[in-house]
Amino acid sequence: MSIEKAYDSWSSQYDTNQNKTRDLDKKVTREILNKVNFKTVLELGCGTGKNTIWLQKKAEKILGVDFSEEMLNIAKKKIKTEKTVFLKADITKDWDWTTDNFDLVTCNLILEHIENLNFIFAQAFSKLKPGGYFFISELHPFKQYTGSKARFDAGEGILELETYTHHISEFLETASTAGFQLEKLNEGFDEGGNHTPRILSLLFKKP
Repeated sequence: MSIEKAYDSWSSQYDTNQNKTRDLDKKVTREILNKVNFKTVLELGCGTGKNTIWLQKKAEKILGVDFSEEMLNIAKKKIKTEKTVFLKADITKDWDWTTDNFDLVTCNLILEHIENLNFIFAQAFSKLKPGGYFFISELHPFKQYTGSKARFDAGEGILELETYTHHISEFLETASTAGFQLEKLNEGFDEGGNHTPRILSLLFKKP
């Protein structure tokens, strides 16, 4: 099953099933971006709008992009405001679906499904205003090393999605090549003790 079809299938239960990674991503995103000033946002992998709901409290304009039609349909039902526009697009191909430049580009829990980070980082850099930020929140590679990956109960058993492991060094090197400067690196842990970090978040800035 393609990644797109898998997320279409997952959409009906994505907001309600038990998912520590989704919940911690939501928490980390708010903690980090609460300290960042922005008016315009390009949200990559907006999904069902779990982070869009909070982003619209700070932003004046949001473009939420995802390649799952069913995920977007849920987001559109939850969020009905003129400041937020949702669009179906494949971010692994040229980003010719917008000519705007943004204060903030966000990328949550999608890069594990993308092999070539160089293209994504270069496109994000091109869509940011000078001084703009690129925020990434992903399943920590340390979790991936232990076998963790995106999965859900598809009704006939657990469906594991195709993923790629991107090391911390790869994120940093790719960002540097694209022209970004690292502002903050954060590792999010589950509650209850010192375990393997679940979420890696990175905040980059375009000079």
